[in-house]
Amino acid sequence: MDKHPLLGLLILLCWFRVLSGSLSFGKTPADEIIVDEDYSAMEVIQCRMCHLQFPGENCFRGRGICTATTDEACTVGRMFKKNGKPWLTFMGCLKNCANVENIKWGTYLVNFRCCRSYDLCNENI
Repeated sequence: MDKHPLLGLLILLCWFRVLSGSLSFGKTPADEIIVDEDYSAMEVIQCRMCHLQFPGENCFRGRGICTATTDEACTVGRMFKKNGKPWLTFMGCLKNCANVENIKWGTYLVNFRCCRSYDLCNENI
């Protein structure tokens, strides 16, 4: 197997893990409501987490639930080969999340979808 895509995948997953907050130690309880500086309340939500899932298989690594803080959202990232065939899916909590399509990453295309509407909303997007 070619080492370059695997090394790049490792770097992408580490980057995603750091941005998702899964390396932080302080977790917020799921039923807590956070009051922002302008005294507006924002409910904390839970997101499905999986760092590696290949097509047609269960979560391979990093399975669980993360708690999205006020500046995070639930996300799903999908990597496709250039021919459109799915290659890898990852999910979790991500700070400053944005919906994007077809980011070119080597020989792959990456899509991100974000949601914050209800607990585990990233399971179905």
